[in-house]
Amino acid sequence: MCEKCETGVEILTRNGEGRRNFLRGGAAVAAAPLAAAGFSGSRAAAQPSDALAQSEVQAWAARDTDGTFAPYTITRREARPKDVVIDIMYSSICHSDIHTYKGDWGMPNFPLVPGHEMVGRVVGVGSEVTKFREGDIAGVGTMVDSCGECVNCLADREQNCLNGTTFTYDSPDQVSGGVTYGGYSKRIVVTEDFVLRIPPGVDLAGFAPLLCAGITTFSPINHWDLKPGQRYGVIGMGGLGHLAVKLGAAKGAEVVVFTTSQDKLEDARSFGASEAYLWSDEEGLRSQMASFDLMLSTVPVAYPMQQFLNMLKLDKTLVNVGALFPVEGAHGMMMGFGRQSLAGSMTGGIAETQRVIDFAAHHGVAATYEMITPDQIGEACERVVNRQARYRYVIDMTAA
Repeated sequence: MCEKCETGVEILTRNGEGRRNFLRGGAAVAAAPLAAAGFSGSRAAAQPSDALAQSEVQAWAARDTDGTFAPYTITRREARPKDVVIDIMYSSICHSDIHTYKGDWGMPNFPLVPGHEMVGRVVGVGSEVTKFREGDIAGVGTMVDSCGECVNCLADREQNCLNGTTFTYDSPDQVSGGVTYGGYSKRIVVTEDFVLRIPPGVDLAGFAPLLCAGITTFSPINHWDLKPGQRYGVIGMGGLGHLAVKLGAAKGAEVVVFTTSQDKLEDARSFGASEAYLWSDEEGLRSQMASFDLMLSTVPVAYPMQQFLNMLKLDKTLVNVGALFPVEGAHGMMMGFGRQSLAGSMTGGIAETQRVIDFAAHHGVAATYEMITPDQIGEACERVVNRQARYRYVIDMTAA
């Protein structure tokens, strides 16, 4: 087991190289075909000449803020020289998809095709692609392009592109015009710099959620340098939170979970937590005061945070990755007395996303999920809203 996997901050690129050179290394090309060869239930890859052409693709779109999903045909562009064409096998439902179609962050463009956690088979590559070959298994996450030139992009933080990140769905499409369409579809075309390699021998459906939920929870662990033996609190244990627990445990941290669901206490321990408490357990929460080196809030709605900020040691940080709304209940005097930090984080760059995929494969981490078919998307989204998901819904696009 390498030292970098167990201690210190994760190194995002090898020997200081930019992520584009790193991801184009020979090892990246060699690993993915093994995963393709090991998957027995896939369809045959299309002929390259057909796969590279513009195509009409079956998708499933939300038609309104009620989440009424129906089949919808979209156009995928003709592949450019640096494009990768992927037939999507598995695409998972993120709470962000629900916030988007409900208009929680502003009215979306309907029909809306969500989905930014997907794994599939490469069926075509442009003439200048070096990272992938037909038959490889690849993933696409929360973004599909950025300027590549600003200070943030050059620092491997494409998600913070100063000239405008192109997100995977409902984002202005800088190539084809209109808006981007996501992974609730049977095919996607993406420039190779935003395609992730999926290691051989993993649960492909269980790896799809790593493309958003995994990197969203791993990036703070990496940035705030969570070390083995440190106390790490996870607030909320849904799609994001259960991966936060698994990844923290894989880092060797002492993981403690805080949940509002009685039936998740035992699950938390099975995922690697050493302790788990209900929010209503006042005595249990008091016992955790001033004891944590890092806390991660994965709850998708705003709530009073001060009771959890009080659990931080002096000079430590609570990172919010769940509620992308105005923060509630943080008390300036109390934060000042404990010199506590409340921070935000949202997804991660491409190199860091590849890092969490490789880390998860090395440590045997994958999402816990329930498989559904595309006709069940609307029902599954409602179950997510009602906190009934255990823990990610993954759409089987091969069954469509």
